[in-house]
Amino acid sequence: MTEAKASTSHEREALKAQTFQRLHPRAYLERFLAEQLRPDGRTPAEWRSATINAGSISTADGSALVRLGGTTVVCGVKAEIAEPELDSPDKGFIVPNLDLPAICSPRFKPGPPTEDAQVLSDRLNEVLIVSGILPTEQLCIYRGKAVWVLYVDATCINYDGNVFDATLLAMVSALKNTKLPKATYNEDTFRTTCSRKNMQSLDLRRLPISMSFGVFDSSHLLSDPTAFEEQLLDTTYTITMDGNDGLISVTQLGVGSIGGEDFLGKCIGDAKARCAEVGHEIYDL
Repeated sequence: MTEAKASTSHEREALKAQTFQRLHPRAYLERFLAEQLRPDGRTPAEWRSATINAGSISTADGSALVRLGGTTVVCGVKAEIAEPELDSPDKGFIVPNLDLPAICSPRFKPGPPTEDAQVLSDRLNEVLIVSGILPTEQLCIYRGKAVWVLYVDATCINYDGNVFDATLLAMVSALKNTKLPKATYNEDTFRTTCSRKNMQSLDLRRLPISMSFGVFDSSHLLSDPTAFEEQLLDTTYTITMDGNDGLISVTQLGVGSIGGEDFLGKCIGDAKARCAEVGHEIYDL
């Protein structure tokens, strides 16, 4: 009987906490941060664990499944042959895209791609271009006639915040896992033939990894924010780095800062340590 009462009391307290969280989310988070903790048990500077499973889609030319805490993203690379652009006859194409289906979170509705998905896809494309992850000359089969197009399609199957970091990690891992058949263009028949006897990996020059931070109430810096925390943030900073070459880009979304602290310097320092940790997993794929 005593155990039953204790269980009932625990359930009642849990229900009260959930209700308070829904009705007063800012106050709920503030109470945790006052104790230097977050609702999921992490400290403000602590990251969620990241796992990478490469080659998870057998029908793709390259693939990876990434879990970042509760956020799960699967990415597949599909290669097709196309004609190059006239002003870039020896360059292929990398076309990244992120889908945020209704199944991954109640915040997304069924139908055409959401604005969030389109904005994130544009940001991912920009990072892949700026980082120079893969010189598109590598994708040339025959100058002016045939090049590879790599469709890098990612789908979030569970959304719990910081989907940009998880998706970039999935895309880079999938590209590292990609193998293309040996392609030959025939000038007489104007056709390209492929041989899967000689599969070739992509020669990735850089491996960009992004680390995102959120600013809450202009006084708290939170690494790797969750979905609950994201909706309360004043500002989000994303630091993209390469394990060998260092800083690639810094992106700020929203307006805000932390007092007189060297906020950007702290973010870059923390991102560098995190990049070294996560980078080992990609290099080992």
